[in-house]
Amino acid sequence: MPVDHVKNFFNSKSSPGILLCIAALSAMILENSPFFELYDLFKNIPVAIQLGSFEINKPLLLWINDGLMAIFFLLIGLEIKRELLEGHLSKRSQIILPAVAALGGLICPALVYAYINISSPETLQGWAIPAATDIAFALGVLIILGDRIPPALKVCLVAIAIIDDLAAIVIIALFYTAETSIVSLSGAGIGLLIVFWMNRRGVTQLGPYMVMGLIIWAFVLKSGVHATLAGVALGLLIPLRAENEEGKSPLKVIEHALHPWIAFAIIPIFAFANAGVSLKSVTLETFLQPVTLGIMLGLFLGKQFGVMLFTYLAVTLKLCRLPEGVNWKQFYGVALLTGIGFTMSLFIGTLAFSDIQYLSAVRLGVLSGSILSAIFGITILLMSTSPNKTK
Repeated sequence: MPVDHVKNFFNSKSSPGILLCIAALSAMILENSPFFELYDLFKNIPVAIQLGSFEINKPLLLWINDGLMAIFFLLIGLEIKRELLEGHLSKRSQIILPAVAALGGLICPALVYAYINISSPETLQGWAIPAATDIAFALGVLIILGDRIPPALKVCLVAIAIIDDLAAIVIIALFYTAETSIVSLSGAGIGLLIVFWMNRRGVTQLGPYMVMGLIIWAFVLKSGVHATLAGVALGLLIPLRAENEEGKSPLKVIEHALHPWIAFAIIPIFAFANAGVSLKSVTLETFLQPVTLGIMLGLFLGKQFGVMLFTYLAVTLKLCRLPEGVNWKQFYGVALLTGIGFTMSLFIGTLAFSDIQYLSAVRLGVLSGSILSAIFGITILLMSTSPNKTK
């Protein structure tokens, strides 16, 4: 019987979101317990790999953020390519509304953060933190609400989050890249050209792509460009419409294989390693600090305002229309859910700041803004929908 319960949990569509919550809560509990030193020691375990003169020596936290998250971004690259070629973003009529909504959800949170931090160039660099949406959390909320939610609303949220992720990737590449090494960057470029050549030559075995992906990741890691971008680039170059020996799409095979590892291992590990916030000295003044306040209000107010304003203007100008069976109140609930930034916001925060003081403010702002967005989003959706309305 216990085994059956475990199987049912992992087969449930809401289980990744639940596991993510457990991981984040565990980190919070440990950081605020007598065992906080063990938690900090865990994150700083030195891990080194050396081949001849080539060496990667980083604490465990950076292996998680630079290594495991590269696999997460590989999945994002695969999903973006599939959606653009044959999914929800493959037709002009399908892409306009989520693209416009995602644009508003990018610009307005950044403006809210920038307005609050305008007097401090040092903290202003965190402007992109509240611009991201955590698709796992947001979609998990919709799934938990079950048949109260029109299927078209779920599709719309997925499309907005995918475009949001694509924008986050561009932002990371343009604004959160350190000084670059031309030699390492050239090595990564040559690796990507080889992968492109493999795609064009009809190579469908996944082994060569994974080997080249590891090599490209190592070069990108040493180049100064953030290593997770190697995952995105590799995902975009893996064949979708070709078929392997079993008659299956290589992209869909690896996407299907990665999903459980991402959902049940990589994202919870990332959350556990990055969500620990000490609440020992948290007061009302802590929430009023520019970084914390900017992120919290950017996620909770900026996201919903930007998504709703840009979508309303696009619909009014007849550039697009709301999904079939979806009303404005329901769409507002989804706009609120886009303010659940968590994973991607925390990740961008680690790129924007290295000072532990700012990282604590980032975590507190992301958690508070995401929680507010989730609570109000769920409330609005429960008020605007009922099971018999979606049948």
